[in-house]
Amino acid sequence: MTAAELQQAAKVLAAMFSCFPQSARADVDMQMRGYLAAVKDAELADVQAAIQRFIRGEARVDSAQFCPSSAQLSIEVRERRLMRELIAKRGGDSPVKLVKS
Repeated sequence: MTAAELQQAAKVLAAMFSCFPQSARADVDMQMRGYLAAVKDAELADVQAAIQRFIRGEARVDSAQFCPSSAQLSIEVRERRLMRELIAKRGGDSPVKLVKS
């Protein structure tokens, strides 16, 4: 990610942190550094999509009550990348037809 993309990723991470309860003893700066380090090699679009899925409760987690770990975020980011690549290979954003029209 570029420096500008890292700043944008920090903004979406901050939004995620505000949606989940945090420990009063948590060092927010260190948390932010850890999460950014976990996703720095990813595409910003995949990071944003992963965070949206956590906020919406769509990502697989043990408990949707707590902020996902940096490892859980990394896993979801990789899944978003895979989905984006599969859609691109298929030739676009058109949804899969499940029934005949």
